[in-house]
Amino acid sequence: MLIIGGTTASGKSQLGIQLAKKLNGEVVSADSMQIYKGMDIGTAKVTPKESDGIKHHLIDIVEPHQSFSVAEYKEKAKYIIENIKSQGKLPIIVGGTGLYINALIYDYSLSSQNLNLRRELTLEYHKHGADFMYDKLVKIDPKAAKTIHKNNVKRVIRALEVFLTTNKSIVDKNDKEQTVPHLMYAIKYDRQTLYDRINLRVEKMFRFGLVDEIKGLLAKGIDFDMQSMQAIGYKEFKDYFSSKISLADTKELIKKHSRNYAKRQETWFKRIETCKWLEIKEKSSFMDIIINDITNNSLIENKQQSKEG
Repeated sequence: MLIIGGTTASGKSQLGIQLAKKLNGEVVSADSMQIYKGMDIGTAKVTPKESDGIKHHLIDIVEPHQSFSVAEYKEKAKYIIENIKSQGKLPIIVGGTGLYINALIYDYSLSSQNLNLRRELTLEYHKHGADFMYDKLVKIDPKAAKTIHKNNVKRVIRALEVFLTTNKSIVDKNDKEQTVPHLMYAIKYDRQTLYDRINLRVEKMFRFGLVDEIKGLLAKGIDFDMQSMQAIGYKEFKDYFSSKISLADTKELIKKHSRNYAKRQETWFKRIETCKWLEIKEKSSFMDIIINDITNNSLIENKQQSKEG
């Protein structure tokens, strides 16, 4: 499979569509907020016109009041990917949610599984963040914590799952990661240019009706405590609708949170060893670079690599 990752507002979606047209592919979204129906403007979903006839999967599949886990994403995405392949087409994964992409890149030969616990831990991560989960691991299994970086959330959650299920450290278990054959790219901008793009995107969201979109969600009974409303571009409105901050301040807060999120995304993807960064100054060559790599590295015939967890 082919993966196009990177930060928010980096142009992933456009590149994914261009590649799908050139390579007879279909796009599989790896965005944890575009899964929600009715949340279009704040999540910057590709419009029918922008998709240019390319089929997109895993967008608008969940109601805003429903929760959705990484495990559920992986199950649905793997089925779709295999179906795309069976048609002789190329699955192109496009998105910036690191947990989703990691779930597809790495397959486990697991010593102990507890899927319900894993879902609970994943929800806990979404609520409290990476630092909270890592501190929890330090307290529960300091031996494993020494071997795992706190930003490797997938592995932190897995280590917690193993210890809470077996009372043994993941370090002592036969837990192997299998790398699924893939080629992965991420678009890289200089920091200021990226921030300018993010700020411009937020301005457009407000012009295109973001406030009315959120009013519509609230009118349907969607509240700010739901998982869907934790998305940047939505959660910031909680204080606005409580008359605690102005609309102008809300907009600036969204810009700030989006910029901070972009930095976290960049850090996450830098830790994926197979990720090849595409410098924006080479934008005109992106297609040639990727197609040349595909020609020289079969997406299907590459042998899986494995490493000890």
